[in-house]
Amino acid sequence: MKFSKTKIKDLKIIKLNKIFDSRGFFFRNYCAKQFFKLTKKKIVQSNVSFNKKKFTLRGFHYQKYPSKEGKFITCLTGKIYNVTIDLRKKSKTYLKIVSAMVDSKKDKVLYIPPGCANAFLTMENNTTIHYLMTDYYKPKTYECFNFRSKEIKVKWPAEPKVISHKDKNSKTLNFNE
Repeated sequence: MKFSKTKIKDLKIIKLNKIFDSRGFFFRNYCAKQFFKLTKKKIVQSNVSFNKKKFTLRGFHYQKYPSKEGKFITCLTGKIYNVTIDLRKKSKTYLKIVSAMVDSKKDKVLYIPPGCANAFLTMENNTTIHYLMTDYYKPKTYECFNFRSKEIKVKWPAEPKVISHKDKNSKTLNFNE
């Protein structure tokens, strides 16, 4: 596994080392020792998101302080366009945005640090996302904001077609909160 920096502090793109043979391929998706060295966090929960339709949007989601929720995201089937926004007011990369295509056929995964909001748009039918989480889900710290918030100016590669009621009707991001 090779960890690359991005323009958001602590957001990492991780290149996997796939080993191919006549059966297919093998790769290490997670190593506790490497992950802890990089993040000083432990994985406490694992989640899976299955998305039937192309152009399904999920997000923007995050957990606010005191949650320490980081996400290690792997695309198991299909492809997503992932967008991360740094919402940590004391961060040097506050309000920076990083977009990345994450494809099950490629060899990269993402680490989204605590305090960053995340959203993705599926680019294929039957897309499955696996999350490793650094904190437990806490409903009282859970937040979301609308993907169409004018302040963020995300250029989605396609118009989202499948959006949950919660995400579609979530509040607009307000940087002055």
